[in-house]
Amino acid sequence: MADSQFAAIFDWDGVIIDSSAYHRRSWDVLSLENGKVLPVGHFEKGFGKKNEVIIPDILEWTKNSEEIRAIADRKEEIYRKLLADEGIAPMDGVRPLLEALHNAGIPCGVGSSTPRANIDLVMGLTELDAFFQTIVSAEDVHHGKPDPDVFLQVAKRLNADPVRCVVFEDAYVGIEAAHRAKMRVVAVASTNPLDKLQNADLAVQSLTEVSLQTLEALF
Repeated sequence: MADSQFAAIFDWDGVIIDSSAYHRRSWDVLSLENGKVLPVGHFEKGFGKKNEVIIPDILEWTKNSEEIRAIADRKEEIYRKLLADEGIAPMDGVRPLLEALHNAGIPCGVGSSTPRANIDLVMGLTELDAFFQTIVSAEDVHHGKPDPDVFLQVAKRLNADPVRCVVFEDAYVGIEAAHRAKMRVVAVASTNPLDKLQNADLAVQSLTEVSLQTLEALF
């Protein structure tokens, strides 16, 4: 990557696709299947975190690692079935921004807490795969957000200096992870209110507000 260039790293849920309703519904279905109770506010508390954290620490369903894995896998199966049945489109501004970055030769990657199978499914549904040089998903990191590992791995794969990376995030834990990685952050107000995202380098209502020039100005 040229010294004057930057790299772009995208979170997935809430940035590329508006998947929150599907995730919420999948937890609802899962709880009914297992006869488990979902604590009030669980979804908001768990947003952006790995299932391996949500299930034992937020839902408090089990601390057994095998049970956690089985529950997590089943939750994501339900989620993918909903998406496959109903379809999903990229959020406003996503495709034009990715096209602009691609045309400018800006390397792009995905850094997400979601399982790789979820991302692959949506890549197929949306035909966005050509825009990304690498994907780092839940299976690739030991520590989920707010640990910076996921974003640092993307930067390494893109051969990019972390200080020359900009991260697109919607979750508080993701914004914190990006800052801890010493990266610039563009926060998208798809999950949290715009006025609660002011600790990002730039906060926008949607990616329609972001251009190549906007991003270059961050550096």
